[in-house]
Amino acid sequence: MRIGKLALLAVLGSALLGATVLQARNMGGERLHAEEAAPAAADGALGFGVAAEGRVVAYPGAEVKVAAERAGRLLKVHVIEGQKVAKGAVLAEIDADELHAALDEAQARIAEAEAAIRLAEANLDRRRALVAQQIATPHDLDQATHDLDAARARRETARAQAALYDAQLAKTRVLAPIAGTVITRHADAGETVEAGEAIATLADLSRLRIEGEADEADAARLELGAPVVIRADGYPGQTWKGRIEEIADSVTIRRLKPQDPSRPTDTRILAVKVAFAEKSPLRLGTTVDLRLLK
Repeated sequence: MRIGKLALLAVLGSALLGATVLQARNMGGERLHAEEAAPAAADGALGFGVAAEGRVVAYPGAEVKVAAERAGRLLKVHVIEGQKVAKGAVLAEIDADELHAALDEAQARIAEAEAAIRLAEANLDRRRALVAQQIATPHDLDQATHDLDAARARRETARAQAALYDAQLAKTRVLAPIAGTVITRHADAGETVEAGEAIATLADLSRLRIEGEADEADAARLELGAPVVIRADGYPGQTWKGRIEEIADSVTIRRLKPQDPSRPTDTRILAVKVAFAEKSPLRLGTTVDLRLLK
């Protein structure tokens, strides 16, 4: 009887041990399956297609570097970085005291010429009357006509000088050529700038897209209008939709620095332009990963 009980306990122990081992194996298999599925899920978030890298940029004409048209000392810079401005807003002013003085002088010469014109017109009328009465000679009439023409010419010269100074004065006010946001302020009040030197960079942040670079080996898999999935490191777990709106006609050398340092930098790529299909928080200059779908 005692031997039978011992045998029964041994059988029960073996069964319990076998069940424990089987459960452990099942749990290990589930973990392995989950680990194998994780990368697939991560890839699935971007979808299958051509992998590429890109950078958020402004559309042509939506980012402008505004430069001084005239050399001089900056009296005021009216904007700061991040400020929104309207088209035509004054960004900065350049010292224009000498131009104002020259304009005043030109306007005085205009007034002087107009006075001379009135006098010459009166003299011409008198000479005509005297010639009609044969008191004055035709030469006197010619001289009076010449005096009037000379006075009118002096007025036109003074007007041209005034217009020139007006145009130069207009160049001392640096205006915003587009409505947008001040991305960079390049100069401060008190600095002396040269003609063509940048004062500020403006961008219309409502007109952004992505410049992407796909490997040349994937050229045949790219299509205009094809959907694109966009991801950025600064927004983990988030993606945005886009579409291919331009494909370059020629292959070029890579311009963007790869985020993966192990990737070569001298590979040849095909540039693609990607339009956002939905609103995104991505900022100008952000580096993004692309999945170009087909």
